[in-house]
Amino acid sequence: MCRLLCVRSSSAIDPQFHLSKFAHTAQFSPEDQSHGWGCAWRLGIQWNFYHNLKPVWEDTFDHVPQTNFLLAHARSAYRNEGIAVENNMPFTDGSKVFIFNGELQGVRIREKGRIGAEKVFNFVKRYDDGDTLSAIRTGVKILKQKSNYVRAMNFIIAQHDRAWVNSEYSENSDYFQMHEKFAGDVHIISSSPYENEFDWIGISNHVAREIVQT
Repeated sequence: MCRLLCVRSSSAIDPQFHLSKFAHTAQFSPEDQSHGWGCAWRLGIQWNFYHNLKPVWEDTFDHVPQTNFLLAHARSAYRNEGIAVENNMPFTDGSKVFIFNGELQGVRIREKGRIGAEKVFNFVKRYDDGDTLSAIRTGVKILKQKSNYVRAMNFIIAQHDRAWVNSEYSENSDYFQMHEKFAGDVHIISSSPYENEFDWIGISNHVAREIVQT
């Protein structure tokens, strides 16, 4: 299963520090995250993107400038299928940005998308009439009803200066529970705490909420 990272701050952050920490958690994860990675960062009101089929720990990050809003995703392709750079997250529709970690089995919906994560993104957006949090809660509820089993459905949606997180898993909390940390004006959400760092807080299961900057 994949790994997720979201970093927000009221001032510019050093992306290399956070991406290096993220790369370490992906490299030494108990599951394989070697099927490429991607990141998105905001400059002003514009999102910029980078995707690569290299594992994140084999790449460099000097092309990512300082930013106050960073998303990253390390991919573990389901059944080792669809390994192509266009399937690497973050995904975007031109407005919203999306990263996902999870597995839904026996899903009985029809939705466009190259891979399951993109279908989840598009399905949730069906219900977004301007209230993204309500759309997430509605979409997740229906996806759970329409699936035989939801191993996990963790994701983050970002738009302009707002972001939302969904935490949902049915097993292996040591792996699937996301964590967050506040360090001054920096708010970090990560699939795994950074190595040798403390004061991380586990995000509760079965929760969808806005990521509010302190």
